[in-house]
Amino acid sequence: MGHIKKLPRDVINKIAAGEVVERPASVVKELLENAIDAGANEISILIEKGGTHGIIVNDNGLGISREDLPLTIERYATSKISSADDLFSITTHGFRGEALSSIAEVSRFVIQSRTSSDDAVLMYSNSSGVWKETEVAGPIGTKVE
Repeated sequence: MGHIKKLPRDVINKIAAGEVVERPASVVKELLENAIDAGANEISILIEKGGTHGIIVNDNGLGISREDLPLTIERYATSKISSADDLFSITTHGFRGEALSSIAEVSRFVIQSRTSSDDAVLMYSNSSGVWKETEVAGPIGTKVE
C-alpha cells in the first residue's frame, strides 16, 4: 500500500491559510489593503492583546453586495481577476476573497457589509462551523472581526 494520501479539505484549507495568515499583523495588512481597494477614506483598526484575542477593521468603502458577501469566504473567489492574463496587470493592493477565506478558516470570523443600495448591513458569521446571515443596522462600508 502506498504512503501518499490526499488530505481532507479542512486540512488543506488550514495549510493554505497558514500561507496567508502568518501572524496577526498579516491579517491587519490584508484587511487594510482590502479597505483601501474598496475606496475607504476612513479606516479604524482595533487590536486586542497583539491581535491574538481580536482584530476589528472597519471601513467606509463601497461595501460588498449581498450576493457577493458569502463568496468572500470562498477560496479563490475574487473581484480582482478573471483570467491568468489579469495577473500581469493588477493595480490593486489585495485579492479580497482569497485573504478573507484564509482568515475565516483559522478564526472566529464575522464580516458585515452594506453598499449604498442596501437598506441594512448584512452580517455573515461563523459559529462552530455553521455560517449564518443576519441583517443589522449600520453604515455603508465593511467591518471584519
